[in-house]
Order: sequence, then structure tokens, then C-alpha cells
Amino acid sequence: MTTATRHPVELRYATASDVEARTENSRVLLALEGSRGTVGLRGRVREPALFRDALAATLGVLASDLRYRGRDRTAYLAYLMKQGKRATAQIWEAQKAFLDASLQSEEQKDTVLDPVLTVDPDQVSLEVFSRDESAYARLAFDNTLFDGREAAHGSTFLDVPPELVNKVDRLRTYVPLSLEAHVALPAREARAPRNVEVPHAWLRGFLQVQSAATLPANTCTLAPIDLYNLLFALRTRKAKKAPRALRFELVPGAPPRMVLEPWELVLECHASVYTGTAPAVVRTFGRQRLAALARLLPHAQSVRVQLLGPGLPVFWVMDMGPATLTLALTGWTESGWSSAAAFDVLMPRAVPEGLSEKLRQRLRSEGPLSFETLVAGAGAPKDAVRAALQLECLRGRILYDIARGAYRPRELMPTPVDEAVIRFGSEREARAHRLLGDGGPGAGEVKVTKVHEVVGEGTRIHGEVVDREAVRSFFPVFTLDLEGRVKEASCGCPHFRRSGLREGPCEHMIALRLAYARQRAAEEALRQTPEGRKHIRAETRSYVRREASGQEQVYRVSLDGKLVAVEWGPRLGDARHQKLWFDTDAEARTAYFARLEELASEGFIDAASAMV
Repeated sequence: MTTATRHPVELRYATASDVEARTENSRVLLALEGSRGTVGLRGRVREPALFRDALAATLGVLASDLRYRGRDRTAYLAYLMKQGKRATAQIWEAQKAFLDASLQSEEQKDTVLDPVLTVDPDQVSLEVFSRDESAYARLAFDNTLFDGREAAHGSTFLDVPPELVNKVDRLRTYVPLSLEAHVALPAREARAPRNVEVPHAWLRGFLQVQSAATLPANTCTLAPIDLYNLLFALRTRKAKKAPRALRFELVPGAPPRMVLEPWELVLECHASVYTGTAPAVVRTFGRQRLAALARLLPHAQSVRVQLLGPGLPVFWVMDMGPATLTLALTGWTESGWSSAAAFDVLMPRAVPEGLSEKLRQRLRSEGPLSFETLVAGAGAPKDAVRAALQLECLRGRILYDIARGAYRPRELMPTPVDEAVIRFGSEREARAHRLLGDGGPGAGEVKVTKVHEVVGEGTRIHGEVVDREAVRSFFPVFTLDLEGRVKEASCGCPHFRRSGLREGPCEHMIALRLAYARQRAAEEALRQTPEGRKHIRAETRSYVRREASGQEQVYRVSLDGKLVAVEWGPRLGDARHQKLWFDTDAEARTAYFARLEELASEGFIDAASAMV
């Protein structure tokens, strides 16, 4: 990764963070970066057990890395050489050199920003982003957790040495505990400045996950026992084949259900009923990352889940009284190019001149404010205000506090991040957007020529990409499996012929993936309008509803010209059939959509959305 793709940051820590555990009292000493002005906090902790477990869980998210790592076979090759087996010194030296180069590049890739600590008038918060760029956590402590609280408001970076997690873990909860977080801790060893070059890809993931918090979502509430049941089921089972999703089934007026695939294990929730207006089913992936919440279960009072949609982040908000942990999980643990289409919707539209600065200044002067309060005093339409707030989130100057439902000022960097720099995850993704005509010279043309649904495997997508810079057309093809990842792919471009998918997909595949996602979104939006429905002459939809006994009732409704066919019954039982003929296509279409709306009002869920 070249210097041009990195953001240089100089970190000046006067001392190092540490934990002092004594028999009469304990202190957690957090060293803060000193170039951002006076920021700090001091106070005695009222609930040491809650403070210890919450801080340890958050630092655990920071250190987590679930990326696949290959095995080191150099020791085995050396053993074979001693035994006189077929393992030459050249093979051993070559593999050793390869591993040394891989580890060096891995260390460069793992260069990330230190956690961000923000002291507000009403709380102090800590933000972390995992090393595999798939989990974001924000831990907030209210003022009620501290006695004798003394604070200097602002945002800065926090020093977290590797041994700090173990030291926090060894704190004794029966001993009085105090917290000191400021620039110059007493009697500590001075340290030299440290230069960090943060990859733009890391900044992009960190800020776009925050920006995603402003998008509309389906929200449900779980009881702590529901989360315990989920974590217990994941711990005692291991899926050896796809799909490996955690599926949420949300029906208005009914408690939410969580379904673990591929076992179809149904977990009933007990907190409250779903209050949405329409049934919904959302599949999420990377569920093993939820193990980070296990330590906080004894302190949890309630758990709220915000589901943005397939491929978008999922937010888990754990309320622990004076402390709140917000855990955001990206669509997949491996945030590869399959999620490029999902993150594409996070970029804001055009923002009126001066609106972003006006909103930011108001937040700095008045403190945390809800979206409705900001709209009331902005003098601009809601869409413009939302786009301006989303833009400021991408610049790192404000954040959306999901737990409180309010925007807060927070300066991630001394200077705002240029959103144009983190617009794309790679050069190939930027060229893919150029092919789609999203700005820049050399716009091309991208067509989805065929979509083939392969039962039990996924969706095979064929396309044609006209690349005017290359003065030729390419015909990419790939298969999205049931978890939204690429299973098979091919393209005639030089990049794919040279390396296949070993170096990632070519720009033509990314462009086709984006075009397919946009086409599906446009078709679904058009389908909800009377004008769009007029063009539908043949269609089949399946709706399912899970009864209290656990059995699923399935309705299959088909429209074919003047005919409406209905098939219904239990999933594993005999089905009943009905055919209705009408005088005109319009009458049949009206009856078809009326039947679908009736099923939705009765709590049936569109089964097609469950496979997205």
C-alpha cells in the first residue's frame, strides 16, 4: 500500500496508560494524546465490576481479528529435512522468505488509529474499531457512574498498550477504584512522538459504519435472556456448510424471532413485541462476533437491535444502566467487495452550501440534539439536513449516538477527513463507478443481461460492460452464494486472466455487482407504485408465517395474465390449490396485489426477502 493511500497522523503521548492495583485501592490511568488541547476526566467509580467488564469487552473488540490465517509449515518442512524426507533446503528457504514478507505486509496493514476518547458534559465515551475492520464499538459511561467527577471536554486519542487488557481484567471489584484520564499522568515515563500512517480503507470503514447509523432501520428489543440463548446456541454448534446467517423475523404485534441457519433453530424473544408497520425478515452474517457481548450479560438490562438491511451494518445497543455499549457489525466479517454495493448507499447526496457548518456549530454550542430538533432550526428540508449530517459523519466531525438517538460533536482528526479520499475502497472500485457513469472521464455502460436463480446455491449474474477507455466490451459472470459472497466468477479482462480472484475482482465485476444491486432496488421501489405495477403481467411470490407451534404456513401466489393461482398449506404437509380467472389483466393484477397485502396484514412475511 503506497503512501498516497494512507493518512499520516502524529501521536504525542507524554506517558503510557497503566493500571495500578493495590490492596487498599486501584487506579486506571489512561494516557491521552496531547496535541488536541486539554481533555481529561477524573473521578471515583461507583460500580467497579461494571466498569471493569465494560472496558475489558470494548478493548477486546479493539484487538479482535477473525480473518483467516494460513498455517506456518516451515517447522514441519525443517522436521522432514532432518528425517531425510523429500524437503529440500530451497523449499524451506523459499517458504520462510514468503512468510517473512507476508508478516511484514500484515504489520503494515494492521497500522490503525488508536481508540478515540470523548468527554462530553453528560458522559465520557470510548470508540474502537477492530483490526479486521468488521466491528465498531462505542462504550459510554454516564456521569452517575462517578463520584467527584472532574472533566475537561473534548476528543482525543487514547494510548492502549498490549498489556493493558490483561491488567484491566485483573482488577478486583471489592477494592475502591478510581479513573484518571488526561495528558500528563503523574510519575510516568516520558515517551517520544509516534507517527502513524492510517490506511484510507480503515478510515473509510470506521466513518462509513458511523454514517450508516443515520439510515432508516427495523428496530426490535431483546431481553438479556434472549441474547444468552443466542450465544449459547452459537457456542454449542458449529455450521459446516452455508448458509450461516442469523435471521430476524419481525411481525407487527408479535415478539421478534431469531432463526439460526442452517439448522433453522428458532429462538423466541421475550422483551416486547415488534412495533413496526409491516412484516420484515433480515438476514445478518458474521454472527460469531457477538461473542464480545457475553461478558456483559450479567450487567445487561435490555438489548436493542437495529437492522438496516442485507449487507449493511447491524447495531446492537446494550443498556447497562449507567453504561451503554453500542456494537456495530458490518454485513460480513470479511468486508470484501461483495459489500461494495451496500456501502454505496451510505454516501450523501448534494448538500446546500453552509448547512453542514451551521449544524455543526449548533451541536457544539447546544450539545447532543435529536434529528427533529436540528431540522426545526435548520431552515432546510429534512432530506438536506440528513445529507448534511451524514456528510459530517463521514468527515469525522460529528457522530450519531444510537443509544440516545442524538447527534454529538466529535472531532476525529485535527482537520476534517476529505470524504472524496475515502469515497472508494480501492482504485478498481473507483474505476467501476466510472464505468457506471458516477462522474469522471471515460464513463462506460453496464448492463445486467441475465439473472439465474440457482436453488440451494445462490444467484448467477451475467452482464455486459462497455469500457470506452479500453475500446471494447467485457462480459463478466459471477455467482452470489446464499451468504452474498462470490462463489464463482469469470471475465475476459487482462486482470482476471492474469490473477483470477487472487488479487480481488476486476472493475467490471464490481461494476456489474453495483448495477445489479441498483437495479433490484429500483425494481422494488417501482413495484410499490401504481405505475410500476401496471407493467407486471407475470409474477410469483411466496409468503410464510411461523405459528406458535413452530410450524410454518406457506402461501404461494402467482399472477399470469388473467389468472391468479394460490397454493397454501404447511411447509411439510399437503397443500391446497385455488385458481381465479378474470376478464382483464388489470382485474387479475388488482386481485393479485390485494391478496399479497392481505397476507402481509395477517403477519405473513415475503419469503423472497429472506433470501437476500
